This record gives sequence, structure tokens and C-alpha cells, in this order.
Amino acid sequence: MSKLFVSEHPMIQSKMAMLRDKDTGAKEFREIIHEVAMLLSYEATRELPLTDVKVETPITTADCKVIDTKLAIVPILRAGIGMTDGLLNLMPTAKIGHIGLYRDPETLNPVEYYCKLPSDIEERTVFLTDPMLATGGTAEAAIGFLKEKGATKIIFLCILAAPDGVKKVQDAHPDVDIYAAAYDPQLNDHGYIVPGLGDAGDRIFGTK
Repeated sequence: MSKLFVSEHPMIQSKMAMLRDKDTGAKEFREIIHEVAMLLSYEATRELPLTDVKVETPITTADCKVIDTKLAIVPILRAGIGMTDGLLNLMPTAKIGHIGLYRDPETLNPVEYYCKLPSDIEERTVFLTDPMLATGGTAEAAIGFLKEKGATKIIFLCILAAPDGVKKVQDAHPDVDIYAAAYDPQLNDHGYIVPGLGDAGDRIFGTK
């Protein structure tokens, strides 16, 4: 079973209070999403593989370690874009892909309408981002599409998760770890996380 990591870091908890506040404006909301994503990616990169290297210092040589995997950041359009810059602050050499999905009104199944990934995606550790993990349908489908394109190591990052979404992803993709800044207990009748923070995409882009 995949791991669910929910941050208890004081900085993240304090910033989550600002994200939840209905009076937080779009500019500040975007900035806080950026900051929380960066802090969360610090935790999500903790177990990346390392290799030994020797480095010439101004005095002598030092035995050091460097990350031994290529990295990719793949936001789910559109809200996942709001987390990208935060991750890039920590891993500036990562390549960026994008996945766009919509829900078919008849079948209710997610349908891919856009997918652009690094050509060597199968060689990279992929950080898939979407602020909200509510029902889990979009995340489950996006992970499936990544695997179809050759990705084998995928880590899912979200700002806020709910039990339904976590279960759906873990049941479908037990090899994908989930990192969340916070975890709320339920969804309402419209599929929104409760108490939640509203529609993350609308609040990021000021379209609410």
C-alpha cells in the first residue's frame, strides 16, 4: 500500500489557515500555495536515491552525495500549475510536463485532452501535482496516463486531501505515495472537501 504523508509542520499549518480563510485574495492565495508546495516538496524528496561523489573544495576533497535520479514535475491542468513554481524552487533542473483532463458528461469518466511530457519520462521520478484530492477520479486517471507513457516512479502532491480520494488512489495505484499539506474528514454532496478551502483553481486564478 502506498504511503500517505500529511504534514504537521508548524509553517505549513499556519499557512493552511490563510489558505482556508475566505477573505484571502487571489494574489496572496497564489503566493501561499507556492510556499506550501515548496515546503511539501521538501518532505516528498526526502527518500530520493543518492550516489557518492568526490568534490574538490578550496582546501581538499570531500566525500559527498548527490541525487541519483532525473526529476519531472507534472501539474494537472489547471490548478496544479499553481504548485509548479514552489517545486521548481527546490528542484530547478526538473523538466515540466502537463496533463489536461475533463470529465465526460455521459460516462463521468476522466478523458485526457492534453498531455505533453518529457521524452525520457520513464527515466524520471515524477511529481504529479493537484491542489485538491477530493473524489480521486482525476488523480487516479492522471497517474494511469503517466504510467501508459512509461513513468514508473510517481509521487502525488496535493495541498488538501480527503478520505475518498486517498482511498481511490491507493486502491488503483498502491505504488504511488501521496503527500498532503492537510487532510480533511469528508466531502459534501457536491464533491467539495469539507471544511476545505473552496475551489483551488478559481482562487489561484481569481476566477471565482
